[in-house]
Amino acid sequence: MEQKRGRSQLLPLFLTFLKIGAFTFGGGYAMIPLIQRETVEGRKWISDEDVLEIIAIAESTPGPIAINSATFVGSRVAGVAGAACATLGVILPSFVIILIVAGLLDAFQHLRAVQYAFFGIRAGVLALILKAFWNMYKKCPKGAVSYGIAAGAFLLAAVLKVNVLIVILCCALAGLVSSLIRAGRAKK
Repeated sequence: MEQKRGRSQLLPLFLTFLKIGAFTFGGGYAMIPLIQRETVEGRKWISDEDVLEIIAIAESTPGPIAINSATFVGSRVAGVAGAACATLGVILPSFVIILIVAGLLDAFQHLRAVQYAFFGIRAGVLALILKAFWNMYKKCPKGAVSYGIAAGAFLLAAVLKVNVLIVILCCALAGLVSSLIRAGRAKK
């Protein structure tokens, strides 16, 4: 995909990620559908395949997935300045909201309406995470090996509480070994 570089993309990057940061609650996984809609369908800055790469890279590097995603897209679109603008855009709403909520939460956390609101937000975030999972599932390769790797990763991370970085490295190794085996069979 052609990279659009220049100052003309800096404000759109900032505003797009400001919107993503302002209207998505629940962290990076909840942001994935909105990032995909805005950057792939809306602006055509990146492709659907790039979104899968973003998720893989963002999960493999330190830091929140939203910030890593914004940095990746911004860099693709407008280099270092684009990365800075997109990252600032996605961070700014959370920063402002946390400042406001921290100031008000102590005074109002005992109210039932506030407790119910947070209960509703958690339920909505779960739905967004499930939607991101479904979108990723539709785009990932299907087959016994893929399902085995996914099940193994879930077992390691959720049940056995293995460090996520180790799980990602194991998945990468399993994918590499599987690809090498398939390539060896194809040569025969």
